[in-house]
Amino acid sequence: MAVDTTTPPKGPTGEIEGDIKPNDNPPMKKDLDKLAELPVLDVNGKPHAFRSLYTSDNNEPLRVLIIFIRHFFCGNCQEYLRSLSTSITPGALNSLPTSTKVIVIGFGQPDLITMYARETECPYPIYADPSKKLYAQLGMIRTLELGPRSPQYMQCSLPSAIVRAIYQNLKAGRSAFKGGDYWQVGGEFLLEDGQVSWCHRMRNTRDHTEIPEIRRQVGLDGANPPLRKTFSSGIRRSSSQLQRRLSDRRKSWSRSRDRTEKSSPEGSMMEKVKEDTREEEASERSRKEESKIDGAASTNNGSTT
Repeated sequence: MAVDTTTPPKGPTGEIEGDIKPNDNPPMKKDLDKLAELPVLDVNGKPHAFRSLYTSDNNEPLRVLIIFIRHFFCGNCQEYLRSLSTSITPGALNSLPTSTKVIVIGFGQPDLITMYARETECPYPIYADPSKKLYAQLGMIRTLELGPRSPQYMQCSLPSAIVRAIYQNLKAGRSAFKGGDYWQVGGEFLLEDGQVSWCHRMRNTRDHTEIPEIRRQVGLDGANPPLRKTFSSGIRRSSSQLQRRLSDRRKSWSRSRDRTEKSSPEGSMMEKVKEDTREEEASERSRKEESKIDGAASTNNGSTT
């Protein structure tokens, strides 16, 4: 299968400013059939026809939730997959009356898929559509609008997500330029019986469908995703541990300094001076107490006389 990785021409609207509302109507089966032979690339760069993701080897239709993400360094989409992966596990999908799969599609180069799977801890297959033809034909838009609020699936702050994305870019080296178009956003499509039964197209860069709604669409309850150990909480925890280690080190240094001072001739002399001073202070307190007692006795004798 020849693979076309060129980007299709922009639609009449081009880049979209602001938070808009694309149509969430599922594409018709005839329109989906037109996309059936478009290639997606696996982690090894091997092309697969798009239809192979939602049909079996016997050409039987499968029930598949396809998550279309943004570029491979998008911290928002990575957070989404982390929350999705902890909330909708393969075991939970296997418990459904109808066998259901989850598949992730991005549009960066396939050699970044291994990194992406590791960073998101995603247990589901990830493919790449560098040409973005699926995105265009399925009606997903291009925008850099952030959206009015932080979504529930984000369990770290936006600055933490940005810092993590920058770190990944630096670590990737030259591959940092292979993540994909920053303007393109994605969506979620549920395919059943060879057609799309439900879909959501992102309106901004953080507008993935919240996890409780995704759970309801696939046939689970609407539970919220469990809390995870986040990148920022790891930083805070490491900072707290560092502070404790520094405090223990300062105490250790102080004790060592005291022992050194006591063992040196100067330290011994100082200890002797301190000991003599303490003895003198104790003697002075004793003399004052005796003086008070003598004074009280003299007062009593005078009163008796």
